[in-house]
Amino acid sequence: MKFSKIYISVIFLCILISGQQKVAAQREARYPIPFGNVNQLFFVQRDPNINTLIYELNLKNGAIVEDDPIHVFWIRYAEKGQHDELNYIQRNFAYGIKSKMINKDYYEIHFVSYKKKLMFLKKTSDNKFFVFTDINKKQAILKQVFLRVKGGSFWVPNIEYVELKGIDPVSGLEVIERMKI
Repeated sequence: MKFSKIYISVIFLCILISGQQKVAAQREARYPIPFGNVNQLFFVQRDPNINTLIYELNLKNGAIVEDDPIHVFWIRYAEKGQHDELNYIQRNFAYGIKSKMINKDYYEIHFVSYKKKLMFLKKTSDNKFFVFTDINKKQAILKQVFLRVKGGSFWVPNIEYVELKGIDPVSGLEVIERMKI
C-alpha cells in the first residue's frame, strides 16, 4: 500500500513538472527570438502580445554615445515586423533606460520603471559591451527579460513575475531567475 502511494506521488510530480515545462515551452515557442543585430544587448518580451523591445548599444561613428549609451526600440512582430521607436510615455515611464557613466566604457543603468534592479553596461577585455546584472545572486550577462502581466491598468499593470535569462560569464551556462516585484 505504501509503495503505491509513493508511486502515485512520483507520477503526479512528474506530470506536474512536465506540464510546467510544456507551458514554458509553449510561451517560448510563441515569442520570436530576435537575431541578426550585432549591437543587441538584450531584449524584453511581455504579455499580451509578441512585440519585442530591443536594447542595443547606441553607437555614433563607431563610438558609444556617452550620454545615451543604450537605444531602445520595438520590433512589432504582431504587425508587420517593423521597427518603431518608443513613444514619450514608453520611454519615460515604462521601458526606457536611465544611465550614469561611472567611467569610460562603464555605466550604471536601470529601467525608468524599476530602479531597484541595477544593471551595468561595461566593455569586457575582448572589447565587447555587455549588460551585467545579478541573476540568482550571481553576476551574469543579461540576454532576455520576460514580464508576465495579468490584468491591471495602463498605468499600473499587474505584473505577476519577471523572468531574467542570462549567461554566467565564467561557465558560459544559462542562468534563469523568476522574481516577483
